[in-house]
Amino acid sequence: MTANLPAAPSQDSAPRQALIMSTIAFTVCFAVWTIFSIIGVRIKQELGLNETEFGLLVGTPILTGSLVRMVLGVWTDRYGGRLVYTMTMLAAAVATFLLAFAHSYGQMLAAALGVGLAGGSFAVGVAYVSRFFPAGKQGTALGIFGVGNVGAAVTKFLAPFVLLSWGWQSVALIWAAALVVMAVVFWLTTNDDPVIRERRAGQVAPARSFWQEFAPLKNLQVWRFAFYYFFSFGAFVALSLWLPRYLIGVYGFGIATAGMIGAAYSIPASVFRAYGGVLSDRIGARTVLYWTFSVSAVATLVLSLPSADYVVRGISGPIPFHFEIGPLAFIAVACVLGFFMSLGKAAVYKHIPAYYPQSVGAVGGVVGMIGGLGGFILPIAFGALNDLTGVWSSCFMLLFLIVVSCLLWMHVTIRRMERAGAVKTSSLSYAAE
Repeated sequence: MTANLPAAPSQDSAPRQALIMSTIAFTVCFAVWTIFSIIGVRIKQELGLNETEFGLLVGTPILTGSLVRMVLGVWTDRYGGRLVYTMTMLAAAVATFLLAFAHSYGQMLAAALGVGLAGGSFAVGVAYVSRFFPAGKQGTALGIFGVGNVGAAVTKFLAPFVLLSWGWQSVALIWAAALVVMAVVFWLTTNDDPVIRERRAGQVAPARSFWQEFAPLKNLQVWRFAFYYFFSFGAFVALSLWLPRYLIGVYGFGIATAGMIGAAYSIPASVFRAYGGVLSDRIGARTVLYWTFSVSAVATLVLSLPSADYVVRGISGPIPFHFEIGPLAFIAVACVLGFFMSLGKAAVYKHIPAYYPQSVGAVGGVVGMIGGLGGFILPIAFGALNDLTGVWSSCFMLLFLIVVSCLLWMHVTIRRMERAGAVKTSSLSYAAE
């Protein structure tokens, strides 16, 4: 009896420890994943890149982080998050270190592909953390884990000062060192999840085959959830990368000021994700998503209005008018947009362990992959729209179309389910859908 006493506190504290360390690790990974939002501005100046090339550079890590999420999620289901999380951080650290020694645009794109591995940590963390908590608490737990998105704000706040003091190469070296330290600390302070421990003890069935892990992906519902995440997360990442450049170009801010304002957007879009998880557990993710898409549609519509000068033919002659959204108004609306995006991100991931408890890695991975692809595609689209239209606010015009599409698809689907009598009244369905 005495010999067993020390083990009990360890098991009791394992869920909390896994959640805390996974969240901190995800914060560090996200800071690395969005590193080009700051150093990319300086690289653009040094290499003379156009807007499309700049969008490709900042979006390339997002591409890698998106594509690897599905595979990393499945590996986490099979081999455990503790191992996969640690190895992912170490691999991303190597690529970030090598970035400091890149000189050409091609070399930087190649390094950016490796840097993107840090973004794949999200799928690992979701599959790892969810196994420590019952269904009724998974929304809150995954919402807290998602607060790691605040890493984007860490980069925007700290990286400009490091860049101005020692150059962008120093940013890459310091961020790489932080990843290595985090990987070691994570490995030493966490345990394997309950499923992996039971599997090793022979108490549960062995892992399914690799291809069986992907069986749920044939359901259209999974891809609908993924489209929701394309906006709520993908657009968040895209704006995190694009806002410093936007603020410099539109309002003439310096890079340090633009970085801090970008952080002001990223913080509410990250911290309140935990609150979104709590709301999803309490009132249902469907309600949270309705609020997310509705308010986001209004916000993106306002931000899409371009500056304009026009003349009205008055009674006594021409009357000139000027319209523009000032910097304070822009920041306020952007922060509101970020807040509701944070709620939406948590609401989407409330669905996954509720509907697919045995395939969190695969389903969470593909949803995260599509969301991450939004973070890759949208910055490139923003740059291309700038080049094609010459209108800075064209990026928000695109986001308005996407969020309205999400809202319409969700509403039409729910109404069709109601008409068919397919809406379930169980507590699980209410909480998840």
